[in-house]
Amino acid sequence: MADLKSIIQERRSIRRYQEKEVPEEMVQQILDSVRWAPSWANTQCWEVVVIKDPGVREAVTETLPKTNPARKGMAMAPLVIVLCAKLRSSGFYKDEVTTKHGDWFMFDLGIATQNICLTAHDLGLGTVVVGMFDNDRAKEVLKVGEGYEVVAILPMGFPAKDSPVPKRREISEFAHYETF
Repeated sequence: MADLKSIIQERRSIRRYQEKEVPEEMVQQILDSVRWAPSWANTQCWEVVVIKDPGVREAVTETLPKTNPARKGMAMAPLVIVLCAKLRSSGFYKDEVTTKHGDWFMFDLGIATQNICLTAHDLGLGTVVVGMFDNDRAKEVLKVGEGYEVVAILPMGFPAKDSPVPKRREISEFAHYETF
């Protein structure tokens, strides 16, 4: 098991996967990482759809525009994880929104998504976070109920090749002390 800093620095967006099934034990470890993600007032507003069936994967792939670079990889990924959010839960108190930004589910699901990506990488799996898709169509395909929203799709599998390190901004380019 690698140290956390290495896991964070070495994780990449992977869009090509080997034709190799992801063992159920790994799937459970990934789901457990969602279970332990922090959330607003411990609302745990996430629901996760695990897709292994090629027909369902193909139907979900069709919700991505043809220009989405993740489309090809998703069609070949042996596993797809779809994160959905319960609306009007995170960021709410007594059914009233409590933040300027409204429903807080995107923040909470972002944390859960990061947990998935880092856990998958630590297990030797590759992921890419897909956000450009037809949300309404994805909800329909996956039979997501009223009051929930599809937030992110994560194709996953054993990487077919290594990805290069993308350029990163230096800390001095984004860190501000005391004021902006």
